[in-house]
Amino acid sequence: MDLNFPTLKNDRILRAAVGEETDKVPVWVMRQAGRYLPEFRATRVKHDFFSLCRTPEIACEVTLQPIRRFPLDAAIIFSDILVVPQALGMEVLMQAGEGPVFTSPLITPEDLRVLETPVNVDEKLGYVFEAINLTRHKLEGRVPLIGFAGAPWTLMSYMIEGGGSKTMAKSKAWLYRYPTESHKLLQILTDVIVDFLIGQVKAGAQMLQVFESHAEYLGPEIFAQFALPYIKQIQERVREKVNVPMCIFPKGGHFSLEQLSTAGYDIIGLDWTIKPDEGRQKVGSNITVQGNMDPCALYGPKENIRAIAKDMVSRFGKHRYIANLGHGIYPDVDPEHLAAFIDGIHDA
Repeated sequence: MDLNFPTLKNDRILRAAVGEETDKVPVWVMRQAGRYLPEFRATRVKHDFFSLCRTPEIACEVTLQPIRRFPLDAAIIFSDILVVPQALGMEVLMQAGEGPVFTSPLITPEDLRVLETPVNVDEKLGYVFEAINLTRHKLEGRVPLIGFAGAPWTLMSYMIEGGGSKTMAKSKAWLYRYPTESHKLLQILTDVIVDFLIGQVKAGAQMLQVFESHAEYLGPEIFAQFALPYIKQIQERVREKVNVPMCIFPKGGHFSLEQLSTAGYDIIGLDWTIKPDEGRQKVGSNITVQGNMDPCALYGPKENIRAIAKDMVSRFGKHRYIANLGHGIYPDVDPEHLAAFIDGIHDA
């Protein structure tokens, strides 16, 4: 890999992550490389979803699409959190109108034997590293590049549910019925995630986000037992090898914010269901917050979007703040409405 990268021209997000002053509030958007963009849809027609992820040149192109169109302050590599279960030997298909589907989900702890461990991430996930390295060069220093992974509990729940779920009842049943085996699975996932994140930084990622997308299905006690220790372990083990800003995003996990403030992450992402001042209070003054506009606000008139964005900045304040939506942008959003959101942030 070529590690002689172009000079970075816009470091707002990296500065905000560690509490330094910025000329404007930095902004990026979860799923900013996605189906709301006509250029992405044109690319997607020619390739199935995971082929996009596994082909570095195409993943790079898709990552760059929103950067060409909008004055965003970061790019995030086009990939998916479920590449980690795939690296463990599980088959995952992306079904139209249904989302990810595991052909053979884990049913009982005996099924853990089918997982292919240990995982050589260079061999199994090297395509992500290649995409990151290529994208870092193609960005030409315009903005930093974010790498990411799913958190262990979130990946575990997908692997057991076999896809999305309204209750996560099957995977939560594991936590209560099979606590020892659940910890075993969570540790297997943690080991892969750590190596995967380290590899992303070594390939060129300048910031990392860990998605605990299913935090909302846990309560405080069970989160503390089955999620928090592994989230902390990821941060600690990654920092032993590389040092870039790290963000944890616990969707729906208001109850976990005080706990996560002890986990060592530079940034904690907030979803749209918490007030900015409440989120700040729970996280504390020494951690940057990220978020948290309701993605559905992007369906409103552009002048309203700009006003909501400016109000959000006024409520969070400009110090230790990274603007974002409270979850990923939806596929049917008008790209011009995202432009209004970004303008509102930068003009605040």
